[in-house]
Order: sequence, then structure tokens, then C-alpha cells
Amino acid sequence: MRHFQQLYYTSCEHGLSGFSGFQFNAVSAGVTAETRLAVEALAGYEPPRSLVESDTPESLERCPVNLCYRPHDRAGLRATVLCVRYVGRDSARRFGNYFAHALHSEDFPAAGGGLLPIELWNSPVWTRTVSPSTEIPTLSGPAPGPLDVRAVGEFLRGHPHAARLPELLAAAFAALTEHGSVVVVDHSTERIAHWFAAVSYLLPPPLSRGLSFATYVLRPARSRLHLIGTVPEPPLSFAPEDEAAYTVFDFARGVFPEVPVPALVRLLTRIGVGSARPVWSWTADYAEGTEETPDDWHAPVAAAAVSGGIALAPADVHAVIGWLAGAGHLGARGAAVATAVHREHRDLDDTQLTALSAAARAGGDAAVHQEIEGKLYGLRMRAYTSAAEDAVEPVPITDPQARERARALWERLLETEVRTARERTRLLLWAVGARLPVPSEVMARETLTLSHALLGTTAPAPGFRREVAELVRVLPVMRTSLATAVEEALERRTGQEQLFAQFPAELLHEGDLAGRPLLLEHHLRARAERDPSNTVPLMFKILSIRGRTSPDEELLRGLWRQPSRTWTHREAAHIAAELPVSEPVDPVVSEWFDRALSQGIEDEDALADCLALCRVLSHPRRFTWLPASAAELVRFTLDLEVALSDSREASELFAEFTIPDTKPWPAPRALRRLHLVPAMLRLPADVGRLRGRLAELTPRDLDRYLWLLHRQVTGAERIDDVLLGHVATVVTLPKGARLSQAQEDGVVAIRAHPEAHWHVADLKRLEDAVRPHGAALADHYAERAEARRPGPAGPPRKPGLLRRLTTLISTDPPDPVGPDTPAPDNSRKKKGR
Repeated sequence: MRHFQQLYYTSCEHGLSGFSGFQFNAVSAGVTAETRLAVEALAGYEPPRSLVESDTPESLERCPVNLCYRPHDRAGLRATVLCVRYVGRDSARRFGNYFAHALHSEDFPAAGGGLLPIELWNSPVWTRTVSPSTEIPTLSGPAPGPLDVRAVGEFLRGHPHAARLPELLAAAFAALTEHGSVVVVDHSTERIAHWFAAVSYLLPPPLSRGLSFATYVLRPARSRLHLIGTVPEPPLSFAPEDEAAYTVFDFARGVFPEVPVPALVRLLTRIGVGSARPVWSWTADYAEGTEETPDDWHAPVAAAAVSGGIALAPADVHAVIGWLAGAGHLGARGAAVATAVHREHRDLDDTQLTALSAAARAGGDAAVHQEIEGKLYGLRMRAYTSAAEDAVEPVPITDPQARERARALWERLLETEVRTARERTRLLLWAVGARLPVPSEVMARETLTLSHALLGTTAPAPGFRREVAELVRVLPVMRTSLATAVEEALERRTGQEQLFAQFPAELLHEGDLAGRPLLLEHHLRARAERDPSNTVPLMFKILSIRGRTSPDEELLRGLWRQPSRTWTHREAAHIAAELPVSEPVDPVVSEWFDRALSQGIEDEDALADCLALCRVLSHPRRFTWLPASAAELVRFTLDLEVALSDSREASELFAEFTIPDTKPWPAPRALRRLHLVPAMLRLPADVGRLRGRLAELTPRDLDRYLWLLHRQVTGAERIDDVLLGHVATVVTLPKGARLSQAQEDGVVAIRAHPEAHWHVADLKRLEDAVRPHGAALADHYAERAEARRPGPAGPPRKPGLLRRLTTLISTDPPDPVGPDTPAPDNSRKKKGR
């Protein structure tokens, strides 16, 4: 349908209803009942109260005019537009009459020749006169009114609140794409129509055709159109539940809402009403056809604008660049957009240029692609060199021409822009990562320059240290240059051996110093200082470099400086095992072995290391290296170790551990402190001999002996001969033995336990073992055994020898307790029969 159907609606005597009153006065042929209902719903009109009784032409002209438009589909094809004017009195001379002239088309854009509905404001097509006939002709190509882009531009330039146009346009977008209505209040519907026209020109044409509006409604709360105009009379009133659905722009009073303004709206208002139509025509070449929201439209509009020479804001540039990668429908236009953005905006970052480069390549513009890539390399090198926050790691450049251009730029930056050692380090790393074809002589020169600079660097930051380490790892020539720089530093000034303990010489490996024995020895010494646990193997490497088999005083003092100039037992054993037995050793080595053997021993691990050292040194050839005092110590220590394993009786073992007071030997004393008592308790006891020996134990050892024995007595489920012998030894200790009160209590507890908890047979065995050394105690045990035999209860227990005995001693172990001593178990319950 490329024409408009017309409809007249007013209060009249003759019309389609057949009686007087509000009705359709006349309609075009073919108008449907649905269309009549739609027009009737839109045609209602209430004048401002002050103008209700207008009946002169002058007063009627002052009444607001409602140009109302309503599309019946989202594309705005089926649509109705009507002009409603107040005419004052009806045929019965009653006030309140109005005349609505409506145009309806099933293809509004085609019937109107692309005319926007708002451009029918004050069109000569509109009438307010009833028709004598009920049928009126259809209309083709209605003439527009005086409202056009020029008139709107002049209106905005003269309006005091023209700066509110972005918010108004944003609100209209929201009404179209989300929900709600926008109410515009101004002093006249003429002004309101200009505001609506500004919005219509700036909106995307598809959205503009779907924009419903009414330039005048007395009560906006009764309308659900997108744009609703009204005059200041009467004051606006919305129900609480409706307030959120209406956004009010009161241009009459200068009261406006806070509306978020999308970037597209800012771009459109910068373009302006006068230039919007050309931009929208260009946008058709960039849009995909599915755009709806401002975010959807932003990039296509910005692309059209920049291609037409219109400057973009940063937000517009960001939108275009982010959109290009997915805009496959553009084809060659994508390259044109990338070119325009690149030429007009020279402050783009790496990410943005990367996207433009990809768009240019995808669009087939190789020249622009290469131009952008060249700029990218410069940006990336500078950002990486300066360690900027947005710096990205270099990636291999595969295109030969691009590689060559990047290499030339790289060399230029080295010559003109690099100022610090870190910048040079990072630029070298960039060349490696990008695989630039840098000539070997250039790389050798630059790495040597860097190495000299690095040797003077003090306390570099952790990040810089990691970067230099990475460069040394990935660039072999850097290792060579660093070794050369260190050698030159040592040649220029003596006393610089500690260079290898400093950054970055510490990064060199043994392989880097092949053929440079002096440097290699200094390197190994520095490694020993950093890693003391590896000092012995490093010492033998140094000896190999020197062509010697034994260290001298200078080397030993240089390697073992902290915490003291002494080998640990383990180091001494390692050295003794590695030194060739067929070669003599430097006298200082004997002294160092002596000092190692004289070290204090605090625990089992240290004792084990010392015993291992003694075994190594017991080799006949190595034994000759030791001073006489050290040799005697080794021999005595190993004899004690043999006694611990070969002795057959506890007192015999104790006799072996008689250490002269004049010999401050750590190893024998540690063996006695840690191993003697547990070993004695594992051996059979000659009760008569061991009773005398126990008094010779140190108070510390005797405490431990009694504590361990008490644990075995109270914890054993089977009483073997070894345990029985030690119990007999302790329970028969003479009353006058020089024991501490705690030791006395221990003896009493050990005496008391068997009679209450041992099996009768074991108690009888104890009686037999005790009798030769204490008849009264043996009789007591015999009495207790008899009383516990099955059968009639024996005679009551008589007070006697054990009246003073306490039931138990404390289970807290005396200090020290060796590792072979089981922890006390206080939870065990006493058992008896």
C-alpha cells in the first residue's frame, strides 16, 4: 500500500454512526475496523483548563496541537499518524469538541516517500473541517510541514536548555529498547515538536520509524507512547507505581532527570542534527542489520563517521576497534575503517594497533597492514624496554621484511634511546624473543657493553636480576661476554676475586670458564660461599685445576671461613676418603682433622658422623696423617664401639667405659652418655659384680638406668633372664648405698612392683636370684608368692621389710634420654594375679 487511508473523527451530526456525537465523520475506502479502533484510541483530546472555552479563531490557535504517531510493528511499516486540534464547540454549541485527521498506511515509509512522521508537523495536508460525504479519497505523498533539520538546528541554537539534548536522546533510546516513556514539557507544542524532531533525526532510522509519540497529552500518565509532550498546565501527577515508568524533561521550568548517556549518544549529538542524516546513510554500509541498542549501533556509526572525516572520541575509537575483529561482513571496508582510524588517531596503544593491523590484513590492504606493524614494533620495543605496565612479551616475527624493519629499528633504539643497563638488558631480550636477525658482531659488542655495566651494579632489584639471568640463559654470547668482562676487571685491578660472589658473575657456570683456570677457581670459591654444603667437592675441583692432591692452609682458610675454620665430622670423613692414601698430605690437613675430632657432640646424628670419621681414619695409611693425640682418640673411640657390640655382661661393658679424666674426648664421652646405659640393660647382669659398679655410675647415668629399668619392669609381659638379673641387682642394693632421694624412690618402686604384678613363677625366680645377696628380701618375696598361689587364703601379710615402699616412682624421664630409650607410657594398667 503506497498511499494513505484518511479518517476524520470529531463530534458531528452526520457520520458513520448514523447519529450525532463523536464518531468517524468520513473515512477512505477499505479502512478496517481495527484501524478505526486504533485511531479512536489515539484521538482523545483534553485542552488545558484555561483554554476549554476557546471559540474564536485566535484563542483556538493558542490551543496545543497533538501530532500523534503510532507504529503497529517494530519496523514501523504499518503505522498511523494523526493531527488532533481543539475546535471548541460542537454542532450543539457544547465546548470540548476536537477534530482528528488521521492517515494510515500498511507501508508508511513507502507511502510517505521516506518522510519522518514528525515532519508532518504543520503540514498543509491536515484539515479540521468535516466532510459532507462519509467517504474520502486516499492520499499519496503528503507534503511535509516547515519542520526540517535546518529549523531544528536553529531551534536548538536558540533554546536555553539545548545542552540537555544528549540526555533526552539517551532517554528515548531507553524507552525504545527497554521500557517506559519520556515526557517533554515546554511552553508550546511547537517547541515540543522541535524536540521530537531532534530526537527523530538523531535516532537510527529503523528505531526512528518505531518511535511512537504525541506532541500534546493533558494527562501523560494515561499514555504509554515513547515520547509524550505536554504543557506546564496542569502540574504533572503520576501514581507512585507509575513514577519509574516516566522520565520527565521539564524544559519550561528547567528541571531534568539524571540519565546515563551512552557513548553513541554523545557521538550523535557531536555530529549534530544537520549532519546526522548523511552519517545514517553511510552507516547502512557498515551495519549488519541486527542492531538495536546504543551499544549495537555505536561501532557502525563511529566507523561511518571516521570514514566520512568526522573526528572520534576515545570511546568511539575503542568501540570501532573492538568491533572490527568480528565484523566479517565489512570485507574491504574493514581495511578502509582501519586506515581511517590509524591516520586520524596517532595515540593508539599496542592492543588497538594490533586490532587495526589485523583488520587491514583481513581487508586486503597490505600496505596499511605493514605500516601499522612497523609502528607496533616500535611501541612494543619501547614499552618492553621501559618495563611499562602494558608491555607484552616479544613473539617471533615470521615475515622476513618485517623482521628486517624491526631489526633496523632495534639497532636505532640501542644507539639513541637506551640509557640504563636494565633497558639494554630488556631490549636484548626483546631481540631474542622476536628472533631478530642481529649480526653476531653487533650482539657481541652490545652484550660486552652490558656486561661491563652490570659488574658495577650494586643491589639490583629482584626483577632486574631475573631479567639478566634470563638473558644469560637464552643468549650464549652473553655468557662469553660476561666472562670476558670479569677477566678484564681482574686484570685491571687485583683483589677483585669476590666478583664471582656478586651479581651477575654468580650466573656463570663452570662450562662458561673453560680454559680460564684462574677465573674458574674464583668461581668455585664463590660457589662454596653461597652453598657451604657443597664445599668439599668444590675443594677437590680446585685441587684438580691446580694439579695438586692436598689442600694448603690458604685454600682451607679461603673455603672454610664461616661460622668457624673447622670441618664438620661429615666433611672431614668425605675429605679423608677422597684424599689419595698413596700421597702425603700437607701438615695443615693433620691439624684440621685433629680439630674436627675435637668438636663437641650433642646428639646421635653428630655421634654417628664422628664414628664414621673415625672408621675412615682408622685405615693404616690415613692413621699416619694424625697427630698422636688424635690417633689415640680414634683408637679409643673405635674400641668403645667394639665393646658396645662384643661385651657379654653389663659390668664388663661398664668397665670398658672408664675414660681418664685428663682426656676431654667428645666421642667417647658421647658414646658413654648416649649408649652405655641402654647397652648395659640389654646385656646379662652378674648381680654381685654389677651391684658394686652401679655406685660408680654418674648421678645422671644412674638416674637414667633406674628410670629405664622401671619402665621395662612395669611394661614387660615376659620376664627374661636379662631383665630378672638387673631387677635383682637393683632390689638388693644395700641400704647404705649413696643414692639421692629420687634414686631411693626408684629402687623402692622397682622392689615393690614384682610382688604385686609378676606371675608367681617369675616372683619365685626373683626370690632365687636375690637370696645370695639378701636373704630377708628373698624370704619376703617367697612369702608373697605363697600368698598368691591358688587355694585357701594364706596368712595375713605381716609388717616387715617393705613397709616403707611407695607404690610407684614418677614416670618423667631424667635428662638426657637417648634416641634408643622408649618414651614413658603412663596409660598402662597394672596387672596381677
